[in-house]
Amino acid sequence: MKRLQSLTVLSEIEKDPLIHAFFEGDHATFLRLLYRSGAEEHFAARLAEAVLTDPNPFARACAAGKAPSSFVRNAFLADLKMIARAINETPEEGFSYGKTSLPVGEWDENSVSRLDKYYASNGYGDWICHTAFRYCAPDRTLQPIRTPSSVTLSELKGYESEKAEVRDNFENFVLGLPYADMLLYGDRGTGKSSTVHAMVNAFADRKLRLVEIDKENILDLPLLRAMLAEEPMKFVVFIDDFSLREEDDRVSTLKAALQGSMEGHAGNVMIVATSNRRHIVEENFATRRDSVHAGDSEEELLSLSDRFGITVLFATTNKKEYLFIVHALAEEAGLHTECEQLNLLAERWALLRGGRSPRRAKQFIGYLVACERKGQPVRL
Repeated sequence: MKRLQSLTVLSEIEKDPLIHAFFEGDHATFLRLLYRSGAEEHFAARLAEAVLTDPNPFARACAAGKAPSSFVRNAFLADLKMIARAINETPEEGFSYGKTSLPVGEWDENSVSRLDKYYASNGYGDWICHTAFRYCAPDRTLQPIRTPSSVTLSELKGYESEKAEVRDNFENFVLGLPYADMLLYGDRGTGKSSTVHAMVNAFADRKLRLVEIDKENILDLPLLRAMLAEEPMKFVVFIDDFSLREEDDRVSTLKAALQGSMEGHAGNVMIVATSNRRHIVEENFATRRDSVHAGDSEEELLSLSDRFGITVLFATTNKKEYLFIVHALAEEAGLHTECEQLNLLAERWALLRGGRSPRRAKQFIGYLVACERKGQPVRL
């Protein structure tokens, strides 16, 4: 195993200790890390994945719909050829590096052309591997969410008109048409957050990604928007379960971010918030009573929720809507409970659990499925 020439465009992949040992020709370290990671039969596949997801200048330019310079393109191709030669050589002790092809073909000029199209359609770097991220305030970075919600629109029962309104705005956003920031409000368990996640999953193949920011970090919204504006993707900045107090200095920051600042509305960033309140600022009536301009103060607070171009109410389900969701979920799960019995059990579940909602319906069906699969009686 000999030391290899240093990479140029793809130099970042050597930050992986295993790949670094491979390029350094450190056979003992390479094998130790290889066995520890369980990659002894598919090192080449791991190397190909590192190349595919590397945030290099070639990939970034292609993702942005731009043609990389001939210098970058040629250097990228030279790196690919060097890697191909290295993993196709017979290593010491007859060890095999595994399959050598990239996901888009062999390590050659044709592969470069296919990668160009791949990045243009899917983005580059971590944007390829993950659909959801969390903004971390201390170091101002985006961390991938390793297990994001996989909910789909077909799994969400009821609220058809509400979902249609949200979907229409999402579609406008990814198509580059006029769109609006959104506030989804209503009681707990009505599916507001799940709807947002399902929409992101539905449009993920159009380079849409979710970035969640905690309400405590709203003051960083301008910084976050500036970070995302530089990326060749579409982003939903998601603020879940949001509310503020009227004296909170984050009120003005959010108002500015919602199309009210001199920077205007960034074409690749849409802000979506969920809240249990239509007016997301909790009003302090004692302060209001003592205010000389109480009317002006109230208008200032209400104007925050009005900054969201679209507000969608997810109201609490009535009995008919609740039972419709229960039966839709039961049919999907393949339950055999009789209709009248299902209605009685569902109503009792709602009574014991504090009300009717899609969340309660889903929990109820999950309980019934578990009982049926285990052959146990339903006890409510």
